[in-house]
Amino acid sequence: MFQIAHADGTRARLWAEFATLYLVAPVAMALVLPPELMFPALFSVMAVGLWLLNRSPGFRWSALLDGAGRIDLRLVLGLAVVTAATCVAIMSWVAPGNLFGLARHQPRLLVMILLLYPILSALPQELIYRALYYARYGALLPDRHVGLMLNAAAFSLAHLMYWSWIVALMTFCGGLVFAHSYVRQRNFPQAVVLHAIAGQLIFAIGMGIFFYSGNVERPF
Repeated sequence: MFQIAHADGTRARLWAEFATLYLVAPVAMALVLPPELMFPALFSVMAVGLWLLNRSPGFRWSALLDGAGRIDLRLVLGLAVVTAATCVAIMSWVAPGNLFGLARHQPRLLVMILLLYPILSALPQELIYRALYYARYGALLPDRHVGLMLNAAAFSLAHLMYWSWIVALMTFCGGLVFAHSYVRQRNFPQAVVLHAIAGQLIFAIGMGIFFYSGNVERPF
């Protein structure tokens, strides 16, 4: 489905790109970003990432469609069950009043989120954190286990702006599952579907309170 390609330029430049995109950018946004600038900054980083992906030697956009006909429905169902149970348990513990809050108070907003999340959130994030990560920088990390763990850590760090250990832990675990689907099972569509369903459940059950722009502020 995809290949880990050697990107152009020196390893030092690739490491600089990697560090800027996956370390410096999320930390900078978390430390200095005003809430109203969250989406413009995210879209800017996304645009740069897509530009880098497009010019990565060996990468083919058409290859991302490989695997669309062999999505593991048992894995999808299993992730849905685990995500739902985890979200209900966490919300019942830390914010029981917000459990299914959108469904109860803003059902139209919830429907909009459910419809748009796969396209506007899950797909772009998978392009940057799975497709770009492995197509352009995979050769820097020959050990797949290290690459998988670092991928999940980078994905979790991207959510640092929300300043929540719950968000950090959930996105790390999710990152492991999504990356495994992409690099081990060679199935980008499956990674997107898993990401989309996990995100939709998070908002449907009420955990969206941890993922909104009002949380984008320094905790000191």
